[in-house]
Amino acid sequence: MSETRVDTVTGMEKPWAYVVLTKPDVTFLVVITTVAGFYLGSTGPLDWVRLLHTLGGTLLVACGTAALNQYIEREMDAVMRRTAARPLPSGQLRPREVVTFGVVCIALGAAWLALAVNVLSALVALTTTVLYLGLYTPLKTRTTLSTAVGAIPGALPPMIGWVAAHGTLSLGGWVLFAILFVWQFPHFMAIAWMYREDYARAGIKMLPTVDPKGHATFRQIVMASAVLVWVSALPSVIGMAGIWYFFGALALGMLLLQVGLWANRSRTNVRAKWLMHATVAHIPLLLVWLILDKLMLR
Repeated sequence: MSETRVDTVTGMEKPWAYVVLTKPDVTFLVVITTVAGFYLGSTGPLDWVRLLHTLGGTLLVACGTAALNQYIEREMDAVMRRTAARPLPSGQLRPREVVTFGVVCIALGAAWLALAVNVLSALVALTTTVLYLGLYTPLKTRTTLSTAVGAIPGALPPMIGWVAAHGTLSLGGWVLFAILFVWQFPHFMAIAWMYREDYARAGIKMLPTVDPKGHATFRQIVMASAVLVWVSALPSVIGMAGIWYFFGALALGMLLLQVGLWANRSRTNVRAKWLMHATVAHIPLLLVWLILDKLMLR
């Protein structure tokens, strides 16, 4: 049936299917965190050419990783309402087309980074891909701890930007990694709570699928949000940012924690959706505030 549907895809629909294959919302987050990592890792005037090379290579690796992830999960995507319209389960693209697209994007992106930026940025980008596809993706159907594993590749994009500009995996890059790592827990737990029935249908062992009352899920949301308040303040502690960032980070963190506590009081899908939106807004605001603080310190 899928093969027949591919033959009916119009010339305009197929390019758009490739765009959907790259998960633009996730890729956008990769881009903004990479830019932030690059700027914060720069020690002199911003090298715009190097930044563009970094973004080009990182974007290709991220797009290829998203494509191969959808190839691996095509059968699970087909049984979930939120993913059934994706290019593979809907029949807009063939599996071999997706694999070719994914492998070519990753190879070109890694080569671009290695040749135009530095080898270390390419290695960090490839590590992201290997961890995401080789560890996190298969663990999703085996253990609820997959979220913690998946948070590792999810926190690596700012480190790509950092090592592209700075040349080394120094303390500042690890602090950015820590912020992104902790932030993912309230973000993905909110999404998992909203779509827990879909995940259960596909056999994905997210915490909400084995925690019907949400006690463990929302405890993790609240605890991670509380930890994020203090982790977000680390740039000021290590001298990477000043006092204005410190208080701004505390304010943003406390606001997100309050939204998490508010969602915990009712545990409805509506409140989980508001929490998800709050997390989506939180990380760009925090990174922009960190960048502005660096500008003020110059």
